[in-house]
Amino acid sequence: MGYDTASKTDPESVIDEEWGGMWFLKDEVDADEAGFSILELEPDGKGMEHDESDSGQEEIYYVVSGTVDVELTDRDETVTLEEDDLIRLDPEETRQIFNRSDERVKLVLVGAPL
Repeated sequence: MGYDTASKTDPESVIDEEWGGMWFLKDEVDADEAGFSILELEPDGKGMEHDESDSGQEEIYYVVSGTVDVELTDRDETVTLEEDDLIRLDPEETRQIFNRSDERVKLVLVGAPL
């Protein structure tokens, strides 16, 4: 087959529902070269601080709805992204996503190569 389809709710969320949800969909669409995830964060929710130095994968975050802060820990810098904004991050860039708004936010996260 030349394509695969999936729904966000096919896999279980990897974070507690009280913080929002995060769904890894790479396996659901049988992707070989790119990771694809949906992240939803409740107000005051945050993602995990990390970098991708070990994997060598760059990541792109696209904001579907809401406003998030992406803290670039090593730079002591924060990038604010609003709906329809995106950021691409080098593998070595240490980052953490925060929802400091009063509304749930939704992002699409893409990482490659795997």
